[in-house]
Amino acid sequence: MTRQTTCGEALVRLLERRGVDTVFGIPGVHTLDLYRGLAASNIRHVLVRHEQGAGFMADGYARTSGRPGVCFVITGPGVTNIATPMGQAYSDSIPMLVISTVRATADLGDNFGRLHEITDQRSATAPLTAFSATAMSPDEVPELINRAFEVFDSARPRPVHIEIPLDVAAMPVDGDWTPADASRPAAPSVETLSAAASVLGDAETPVIIAGGGAIECAVQLPRLAEILGAPVITTVAGKGLMPADHPLNLGATLPRAETQEIIGQADAVLAIGTELAETDTWVERLPLKGRLVRCDIDPDQINAAYTADATVLGDAVAALDGIIEQLAGQRANDRSGAEDQVRAARQALADSETELARGHRRVLDVLAAALPDDAAVYTDMTQIAYTGNEIYDAPRPRSWFHPNGYGTLGYALPAAIGGKLANPGMPAVALAGDFGFQFTVQDLIVAAELGLHMTVMVWNNDALGQIRDDMIDKGIDKVGVEGRNPDFRLLAEAYGANYLQPTGPEGLAADLARSLSEPGLWFMEIRQSDFVPAPERL
Repeated sequence: MTRQTTCGEALVRLLERRGVDTVFGIPGVHTLDLYRGLAASNIRHVLVRHEQGAGFMADGYARTSGRPGVCFVITGPGVTNIATPMGQAYSDSIPMLVISTVRATADLGDNFGRLHEITDQRSATAPLTAFSATAMSPDEVPELINRAFEVFDSARPRPVHIEIPLDVAAMPVDGDWTPADASRPAAPSVETLSAAASVLGDAETPVIIAGGGAIECAVQLPRLAEILGAPVITTVAGKGLMPADHPLNLGATLPRAETQEIIGQADAVLAIGTELAETDTWVERLPLKGRLVRCDIDPDQINAAYTADATVLGDAVAALDGIIEQLAGQRANDRSGAEDQVRAARQALADSETELARGHRRVLDVLAAALPDDAAVYTDMTQIAYTGNEIYDAPRPRSWFHPNGYGTLGYALPAAIGGKLANPGMPAVALAGDFGFQFTVQDLIVAAELGLHMTVMVWNNDALGQIRDDMIDKGIDKVGVEGRNPDFRLLAEAYGANYLQPTGPEGLAADLARSLSEPGLWFMEIRQSDFVPAPERL
């Protein structure tokens, strides 16, 4: 007798039809019915060493490709282990699909000490997701998957968690499930586009602030900036939207006083695809004195924190195309004043760099020169990345990644692995601090096991450098910020990586050239003491 397809198998087939080609996870006793389907599919399964790595790999995959990263995790600890990456993806609006099991339907809500028990698993994931739902029958699974992809395709793309009770995952189903047609964001209305264009067209000193929600607007943004004669500031998530050498490009310098002064002098500000959040600005409120135009796909964001004078709800590309069309025929503003502002601000920013930041620049400039335009850098919460967020000239969108909103450690290495799997031909670099790297150090073996050609750069200052410096600045005696590091050479060798330790810019350039040209996994330890003069080292 022919065995019927189970719910778990039908789910995997549906994901295949949705274009999913990679799933990150660790098989467990509670996900066997999901893995039954994976074994017979064309989907590549990436065996991680911890569910946190699975989530960060899915995040890197999604940021690189624009497609959702997908994870399978077990009930209980699998879900709580992946909660941190879900929080990061939620904060940074990254599409991620986390599919877990949950206890059998008859056991939901009890507290009898069953394996992997959480009395209400969805309570742990609900604050970290666009939605978290339980499929109480096989018929609900395709509906929930379709709903998830509707979020990814046509709304603010945040994580979705779908849990399937153990008994439901094993239930037989008749036939295969067909995915719903792809959704599209609603087009902005002509009325709102006209109102936005009117505010911007009347402005004499406009400014544009672009965030990650505008990541597909690399063509439209420079064009609009040139029409308006407007300096463009991006958030970290929007790095690369403007050509690095464009005279109106002020880069990701939103937190800096010089940039905020320009914003304060503007008679109109266009904020597109950005929350204008604390982690974008690092001030309580930006000094917005002119009229504000906000364009966003999220209706809850339109008047959050700042009340707008004109609002455009919808996809960023359609919004900018519509505003440009509305401005057609209007004489472009004189750009010279704005270009002078940008030039002066850039010079002031460079002149104010600390010796530590100059040491970071010595590394970052070499890195930028070594990497081709199609490369990507995945960074961690580390001082050199904070400097890079401002000064690294990203050659294109989706080429510099940082866990900005949630600010979690351990992101860089697994995210780079996920990005490399999404785009195998792309040179990938992970840039982490010595402490944050150790949060997910075990993922080195995943990269080695997969035979990935990539470079891992660890900035080693033998400390939690930022927190140590903050303690000193506040007059707090140093506590818990100077731990012992492993021997990184031996660690790299144990994980199958080629070890390098450049001792200055010339050595770094040579080592980067080697790691980018010769196949294999490369681990580069960069000691702060080799790039920052001794008086500035704490």
